[in-house]
Amino acid sequence: MHSPRAIVLRNPHYRRAAPDRTQRLRQSVQMAFLFLNLWIGVDFYRFVCYYETAGETGSPLRPAGVEGWLPIASLMNLKVWVVTGMAPRIHPAGMFLLLAFLMISLLLRKTFCGWLCPVGTVSEYLWTIGRRMFRRNWSLPKWLDITARSLKYILLALFVYVVAIMPVAGLLAFMEGPYGIVADVKMLNFFRYLSTTSAIVLGILVLASFFIQNFWCRYLCPYGALMGLVSLASPLRIRREPSRCIDCAKCAQACPSALPVDRLITIRSAECTGCLHCVASCPAEGALFMSVPKRRRVPAWALAVAMGAVFIGFYLGARVTGHWQTPIPGHVYSRLVPHASEFAHP
Repeated sequence: MHSPRAIVLRNPHYRRAAPDRTQRLRQSVQMAFLFLNLWIGVDFYRFVCYYETAGETGSPLRPAGVEGWLPIASLMNLKVWVVTGMAPRIHPAGMFLLLAFLMISLLLRKTFCGWLCPVGTVSEYLWTIGRRMFRRNWSLPKWLDITARSLKYILLALFVYVVAIMPVAGLLAFMEGPYGIVADVKMLNFFRYLSTTSAIVLGILVLASFFIQNFWCRYLCPYGALMGLVSLASPLRIRREPSRCIDCAKCAQACPSALPVDRLITIRSAECTGCLHCVASCPAEGALFMSVPKRRRVPAWALAVAMGAVFIGFYLGARVTGHWQTPIPGHVYSRLVPHASEFAHP
């Protein structure tokens, strides 16, 4: 009885014709988006310093891309836009970024999480380092894993519920009040002036990510939960071709979301991030691939190009229509930014 590996090595019909390079491409996209976010973060820090020091240091130019880190404000603005038909005045870029990521999830599965999200990228590097250090990653017991995975959907439901029950007038009053205007500054200050409790919680999340693959993303991220639910309507799927599969189970072992890829024909789960780890690990030619209906294969480069096109398209659309920058005059920032930490949630 020959092993699956022996079948692949001896039969060119099954063996890959060339090395798989999908992970190199995906990691390049991840790093590009991570550095973009770091650049935005540094630029925003300089903006805050400018108004904290009365113009002695930093820059008065605010990078609107920082609003991508304000998902709740973006959700509020999205409701205002849907109900009134008018784009919000405060933090509009965040809403357009949210729409771009939702569109990416709708068209290309949950690839925002597997290709673009900087938190997901850092999380992936943490568990990769943990695997190299300890020669393995750990998994929660199945019953606990299923229970814990529901937490991110519960958090998402709570956020959606709060936004849904708030009247539009209340949302506008919140966003245009002092707290809403400097919500991005408060976010920065949260990390600049970490409390002991916050530092301990953050440390636990980082430590857990060394041992458990994508700990934050898998169990606690409501943003990823939203993208996953939207991705269920995506036409893209990871598909397994049984006639070419050699039952080596390498795909299931490689899947960061612990999906039973080797036992399914089509992966429909909201947990699939489209990372293509399973495809890259498969030693059999044509046994596993990303595809649209009628089994038309979608190469990794096409995913990258499509993601870039959607992202840039929404960015340009917001710029051209004048809905990218928040039109707050400098004297308002001069009054609010130095006291951002003093503003309590209304």
